[in-house]
Amino acid sequence: MSLARVHNFAISLDGFGTGEGQSREAPFGHAGERLHEWMFKTRFWYDMIGKSGGNAGVDDAFARQFDAGVGAEIMGAGKYGFPGWHEDPEWKGWWGPNPPFHTPTFILTHHPRPAIEMEGGTTFHFLDASPAEALEAARKAADGQDVRIGGGATVIREFLAARLIDHMHVVVVPLLLGRGVRLWDELEDLEKDYDIEAVSSPSGVTHLTFTRTGG
Repeated sequence: MSLARVHNFAISLDGFGTGEGQSREAPFGHAGERLHEWMFKTRFWYDMIGKSGGNAGVDDAFARQFDAGVGAEIMGAGKYGFPGWHEDPEWKGWWGPNPPFHTPTFILTHHPRPAIEMEGGTTFHFLDASPAEALEAARKAADGQDVRIGGGATVIREFLAARLIDHMHVVVVPLLLGRGVRLWDELEDLEKDYDIEAVSSPSGVTHLTFTRTGG
């Protein structure tokens, strides 16, 4: 069976995956882009935006695992759009006409709408479903490849609580946000289900990988 994977999900030292006060003008609330600056300096990111340059090192090596072997993505309504996006029939996500997913992408929302086909192979599907139901649909669309659980923090936490994540890459960024949406709440003893490794980067971030144990 294909794996459910999380990649490049950044959190603060106090565990927040996004800040408070998200809006159309501030997708990550008061956190701004600070959780993602490590990735913006990588060659992976430069390649994604069609530019030359960027650093090739530990951060780049981890970032590049984002799409290897992935055939579908699941994300939450809060990652797809600003609060209230479902009231705007023209909203098609933050990423322009060619989103970076290039796969069937399933949006978990209480406000389903018809699927939207974008450039580059991304089709947005809107589901009002449980994590298990969404994963079943995504696995069918992935055609034998893995499914990426794209976030935000609430969605990843729900999939972890349901014991549906097989591999997870979390990037701990050395800053304190103090408020926002936390990743780790109500996941006591999660570490018992995974082999956990940590790699420190010269950029100051720490890459944590969680790989489900055989037991």
